[in-house]
Parts: sequence; C-alpha cells; structure tokens
Amino acid sequence: MKVGFIGAGNMAQAMIGGILKNHLLEKKDIIASSATQNTADRVKEEFGIETTLDNTRVAEAEIVILAVKPIYCGSVIQEIRDKITEEQLVVTIVAGRTLAWLEDQFQKPCKLIRTMPNTPALVGEGITAICPNEKVTAQEAEEICRLFRSFGRAEMVGENLMDAVVAISGSSPAYIFMLIEAMADAGVAEGMPRKQAYEFAAQSVLGSARMVLETGKHPGELKDMVCSPAGTTIDAVCKLEEAGFRSSIIEAMRACAAKSRNL
Repeated sequence: MKVGFIGAGNMAQAMIGGILKNHLLEKKDIIASSATQNTADRVKEEFGIETTLDNTRVAEAEIVILAVKPIYCGSVIQEIRDKITEEQLVVTIVAGRTLAWLEDQFQKPCKLIRTMPNTPALVGEGITAICPNEKVTAQEAEEICRLFRSFGRAEMVGENLMDAVVAISGSSPAYIFMLIEAMADAGVAEGMPRKQAYEFAAQSVLGSARMVLETGKHPGELKDMVCSPAGTTIDAVCKLEEAGFRSSIIEAMRACAAKSRNL
C-alpha cells in the first residue's frame, strides 16, 4: 500500500513519524509533496521517504492525504482530481471543508474521509476525529483509524460534530499552552525559576489529563478531591469563578466552532 501526503508540514510529519515508528508502512511506501524544495529536502533527510514538488505524483498513491490549509484545498484538488480514481481513498486534514464541498470540488464520485487531528500528534499524544462518506467501506475507515492511531487516539464521529471537534481538540492546544504559560508566570512571580515553573505547570496539566482518561471519574469529582475545606485550592477556584474562567473557555470554543463553520 502506498500512502501519499500532499503537504509536508507539522501534521504530515507527525503522521509520517508515527507510521514509521509503529512499522505500519516502510519508508518506500510513503511519498510526500511540498511547496518548497527546502521542506522537501528536510523531510526526505529526516524520514528517508520520497519527496517531490509535484502533487500529481502523490495523487497516484492508494491513499492520498491532503494536509493543506483550507484556502489552498480547492486549488490542490483542481490540480489532482483528474488523477484520482474511484478506488483510491482521499483523506483530508482541512478545517471547515465539508464532505459535500469536497465531493463538489472533485466533480465525480470519490471515497472521501474528513479528519481533524491536533498538534500533540507531534509527541504521539494526538487525538483525531474521522468522518468518512458513504462510499468508504467499514474496513477502509478502520484502516485510516489505524494509521491515525499511530500518533495518538482516533475516533469516528458524525460530520455534524466536526466543528465541535475543531474547537475541543483541533484548536484547544493553544488554550492549554496559554494556561501553562499563565501558571508559570504566577510561579515566577512567587520566586520560582521560569524553566522550573514551566516544568511544574506542564506536568500538572499532563497528570490531570491522564487522571480524567484513566480513572473515568467526572472532572468535577476530581476537582473536588483537590479542594479541601477552607484550603488553598478552593480559594483559587473561587477566584477563577469570579473571573469567569469556565464561561470564557466555553465562549472561546463556541467562537472557534463558529469560525470553522464559516471558513
């Protein structure tokens, strides 16, 4: 099986790294195209795969993965659509581009799978939403899930949830990085060296996330476990509530989802 990536940026590189690390494919089975020779050379050197500046060469693979920005998606499809057959799988990593829009761009029946991973894939901790069209078989959809699980988790979702996915996982690492930065700034204000403050803040976020995933407990229950009566944590929680901590996150994510719907 040959897998081709149109676009060789961070997300494509995370996928390539995960696929090779988990021995799902050999280097000779992967090809990637990029817009610049510099990126093509760097990806080829790092992963040992074939690279090219010609998107139509990538379009000959059994699985073609479009890892491009939304504004370029239409022009890339126009460039490759004559090469795509009904037997190939076309997988997109493009926010805001629906299956109906993609089908219209290809102007013919295609096996299409819409996905939305996130940047923690770069360290093997991503999560990806996967949404196939009706032409994709269950076996083919599972094969794509297997590829995406090489760098984290992957779940099938209905297309009506894809904008929510953009907000809750696709864009949310930015919110978490802001949280870690703010926590570290507070630590520095209290006298902690900055490097150490980032380490303590980041590890606390990592450990808290694992507790949610591994204990199965409600986040509110886990929060209550930290909040001793008349203790330090409940005072901090009260200040966060005064500042609208939860409502600001909800409103930010709803704005993100709305932007995704209107791209």
